[in-house]
Amino acid sequence: MKKVLSILMVAVALVMVSSTVKAQTKIGYVSFNEIVASMPEAKKADSTLSQFRDALIANAQEKENALNEGIQKFNADSAKYTTAVKDVKRKELQTKLAELQGEEQRIQQELQKKQEELSAPIQKKAQDAVAAVAKEAGYTHVFPKEYLIVSPPADDLLPLVKKKLGLK
Repeated sequence: MKKVLSILMVAVALVMVSSTVKAQTKIGYVSFNEIVASMPEAKKADSTLSQFRDALIANAQEKENALNEGIQKFNADSAKYTTAVKDVKRKELQTKLAELQGEEQRIQQELQKKQEELSAPIQKKAQDAVAAVAKEAGYTHVFPKEYLIVSPPADDLLPLVKKKLGLK
């Protein structure tokens, strides 16, 4: 009998703790993309990334122009060259062509690396603001708005986060 009473007391305690935990859960949501897009740092990063992309494209264009000039010069002067010189020049042009063909992939990799470099501090700042607002408002869970099908407007943390970051 004493064992049954002990088990019953433990079960009642677990039920009470469980209901207390449920009562303390507060769930909110926020559109992280909206926060980042409204930050002035994001606009500056986009501008920097665009300038970087333009510089990479201009560099690739210069390489292409140099290759075309080399081909034209080779075609114009090839009659003067010996077979050995022609082979060496052809090999140089083929090497430049191979480098140029890999240029697009290299540009994409460089752009992705630069974008990650520029966006990391912005995302960290936004994430820290969301965490601070959630803590201040007593939210235990914050989900991305894009993943929710139904959500009450009162639990949208976007206005609070924008206010915390000083955004309009």
